Amino acid sequence: MSNSRSEAPAKDRKPAKKRSNGSAADPLRPSDHVDGAGDTGIESPKLNVVGWLRWGWRQLTSMRTALVLLLILAIAAIPGSIFPQRMADPNGVTQYKVDHPDLFPIMDSMQLFDVYLSAWFSAIYLLLFLSLVGCVIPRIRHHAKALRSRPPRTPARLQRLDDHRALTRTVTGSEARAAAERSVDIAQKQLRALRYRVERYDDARGFSVSAERGYARETGNLIFHLALLGVLVSVGVGGSFAYTGQRVVVEGTSFVNTLLDYSSMNRGRFVSDNALQPYRMTLDKFDITYQPYDPSKPSSGQAGDFDAHVTVSEPGSETHPASVQVNHPLGIAGDRVYLLGNGYAPTITVRNAEGKVVFHDSVPFLPQNNSTMTSLGVVKVPDGLPKQLGFVGFFYPTTAPLQSGAFTSIYPALVNPTLTLNAYAGDLGIDDGTPRSVYVLDPTKMTQLTGGKTGTKSLELQPGDTAQLPDGMGSVTFDNEAPKSAKDYSQSVKRYVSLQIHHDPSEQWVLGFAALAVLGLVLALFVPRRRMWVKATVVDGAVRLEYAGLARGEDPTLAAAVDDLVAGHARLLDADGSTAALPEPADEDGTPAP
Repeated sequence: MSNSRSEAPAKDRKPAKKRSNGSAADPLRPSDHVDGAGDTGIESPKLNVVGWLRWGWRQLTSMRTALVLLLILAIAAIPGSIFPQRMADPNGVTQYKVDHPDLFPIMDSMQLFDVYLSAWFSAIYLLLFLSLVGCVIPRIRHHAKALRSRPPRTPARLQRLDDHRALTRTVTGSEARAAAERSVDIAQKQLRALRYRVERYDDARGFSVSAERGYARETGNLIFHLALLGVLVSVGVGGSFAYTGQRVVVEGTSFVNTLLDYSSMNRGRFVSDNALQPYRMTLDKFDITYQPYDPSKPSSGQAGDFDAHVTVSEPGSETHPASVQVNHPLGIAGDRVYLLGNGYAPTITVRNAEGKVVFHDSVPFLPQNNSTMTSLGVVKVPDGLPKQLGFVGFFYPTTAPLQSGAFTSIYPALVNPTLTLNAYAGDLGIDDGTPRSVYVLDPTKMTQLTGGKTGTKSLELQPGDTAQLPDGMGSVTFDNEAPKSAKDYSQSVKRYVSLQIHHDPSEQWVLGFAALAVLGLVLALFVPRRRMWVKATVVDGAVRLEYAGLARGEDPTLAAAVDDLVAGHARLLDADGSTAALPEPADEDGTPAP
């Protein structure tokens, strides 16, 4: 039999066109097909400026970019916990500069001592904010539309779903189609009681109900992201109205909450000079306990409890005692007072050659070793002597000599306190208005009088001792602050505390948004998103029921949920009485099959 389409003789056939790659072109395919003869490669459309901007915005507002930026922000915050920050520990920054004079300028130019105020940290912060805003807003619109939409129609072939169940029930009294409709009515009420959104889809072939729930999962997801945005906004805006200051307070002295009374202050751009609430806080006593001295134990001398007993005075209220402890800040007038550190403040009196007091103060010494409290301090006497005088001193709470003859402290409590001073005379460098740290002495324009290579021994004083200054300049006394009835040195030297006063009006907002974020995360993780269908059709005078479930994402409990739906529906149908379950098939001996 000949084909309907005749073929041309071989001699009349034209040779097929060759492609550039040597293969013959298919005459049945158009030239613009991917394998067509005219195909020379795929050319991507060229993007103009607007196209590139749109592409960049889509990349920035993707969830993947937001997660990457969140990770980068967490990594960028690490230097803030490694290096001292000017806002929280200005003394630590000063000490770091002294310890690393060559490295400090490089690190300071990289803003590693102002991490959270740096340009690079702020850039990451703002990019994350923009990414979250661009990511969340379209999802909110999509979710709002989904909440208003009806559950989807019942699939025609439920048996194609993995979690599918089917059974047949006999009709007891009513007409079969009415019994099928009644079965779906019962299923609809059951699903609604299980907090599903339901929608009926009935047609000539049968009756069905479509149900879905779990929109709280996406709601929780959006709450989490919106709360994260709230945290970012609260921290960013609240930082403009926040301030953090440090103050060293010696026992028996007071701190007044004014700008002039702070040792250092960092405040937001919107904090005015009159924004600080007035109050006064007096340090009455500082209590600290140490482990007993035992050289054989590593815990010897370790500090235990820290407790700064203060008296607080606020306008319009009575003076009341309070306490500041580590990890237990004191709240005053919207401020939080934190205990950062402590140390000894030897009371030093300097007199001139005529015996007139030219300097008298309790000078805080910075601990160089927390386990023994060996401390370093600087005393500056600018007036009252022929030349300005400066002292660099070491304080040893429990003095013990080394083999080299130098002193060291072997225990942090006051057992055998000793103060050693190296005296310098000359220009302290404070008359030209240049800011100088009270903890650093610049000896470049001064002459060392005692200690070092001067040939004159350093001044060594115990509480109550007085030493004469070189060249008849006067004397220096290490005052004993202990009561006259004291029998030891335990109260001979005053203690001081380093306090940080922090005010942040956004704390409650941040806490609220953080709680919302946790709530949203719980909803997003533990609320399943699923759909359920129940379908009833009439087959050979009986009611055939089909059940199916579909989850959006992983839902290991979906199969159990479908089984529970089937079992619960069967109980409700048995109670209704319009249909009855088919009897179980019997074994050969007549007993029901298990």
